[in-house]
Amino acid sequence: MTASPTLVLASGSPRRLALLEQIGIVPDHLAPTDVDETPMDGEAPNRLAQRLAQMKAEEALERTRADKTIGPAHILAADTVVALGRRVLPKAEGIAEAEACLSALSGRGHRVFTGVCLITPKERVRLRTVETRVKFKRLSRAEIDFYLASGEWHGKAGGYAIQGLAAIFVSKLIGSYTNVVGLPLFETAALLTGDGFPVAQDRSPTAPEVPSEDAPAAQPNPA
Repeated sequence: MTASPTLVLASGSPRRLALLEQIGIVPDHLAPTDVDETPMDGEAPNRLAQRLAQMKAEEALERTRADKTIGPAHILAADTVVALGRRVLPKAEGIAEAEACLSALSGRGHRVFTGVCLITPKERVRLRTVETRVKFKRLSRAEIDFYLASGEWHGKAGGYAIQGLAAIFVSKLIGSYTNVVGLPLFETAALLTGDGFPVAQDRSPTAPEVPSEDAPAAQPNPA
């Protein structure tokens, strides 16, 4: 009997874990990474998202190599970037940063890029970058203050989470919704199936421990 392939998610994000669960995938291991996300001089937002996704995947690969209990695995990583033109908005860590993001996005269109990197068990690198165009309505002072008070913005690219209260700010969206949440599911599934990883099939996975976050993902059902 062929052993079930192993999937390592190079992230501690409950959002990405929940998105994978949505299409029936529960990673065997979580490997949160810590890479320098500072853009390089003149680096385009789409290139930044792709580079960071690859850096995360490569860091997770090194950790997987060192863990003799894992063996060859598919390593999946992603990074999401919100951009106004070529200006990359931060992953807001403080309320002033979040307020600046919301004020900049108010009444304007922006682009959301997610770089997705898959390193195969044979250590081949597969990359995709997905773009979604989003437009916000003009935000009132009260709406900005309400959203800031919610705390949903913390750690989010561009200072908002489209899957939460910020959904009411979006007047137009062209492209992948799940890309804006943090993992474009169509493209991610295509990367996995292209390397023989089963999607929409029963792998009888063992659920990994989910790191805590402001909005934790639903826990996987036990095998």
